[in-house]
Amino acid sequence: MKLKKTVKDLCAAAESEIETWDAATAIARQNDPDVQLVDIRDVRELWREGGIPGALHAPRGMLEFWVDPDMSYARKEFQSGKRFVFFCAGGLRSALATKAVQDMGLSPVCHIRGGFAAWKEAGGATAPVEQKPPSGSKKPG
Repeated sequence: MKLKKTVKDLCAAAESEIETWDAATAIARQNDPDVQLVDIRDVRELWREGGIPGALHAPRGMLEFWVDPDMSYARKEFQSGKRFVFFCAGGLRSALATKAVQDMGLSPVCHIRGGFAAWKEAGGATAPVEQKPPSGSKKPG
């Protein structure tokens, strides 16, 4: 099967319309009170690889629902007026996510070129992410 557009095509199109930060810029702005880093990786990636201290975890599959204030899933964090800096493992999902929320009207937004891998390579702080049981479940024992 031949696709009309590949993931790389979609990402290139997104990158032509969104702001992209390199890892050094994101690291320099990490503690800026007007900036919120947003990790869109799957929770299993966080458990396996760790995360960035202070980053908000918003799984890619729920992002638009959490951003939209009219949805029952809306998260107040996305109504704060901060600059949202999205990242994933390597920068592809975050480019698409940034384009999607920008199209929704969330602003200002950008993403980290190269994602979490670039962040680590540039010496950005990371921390383990504790695996927690799903909400509502009881701990064994």
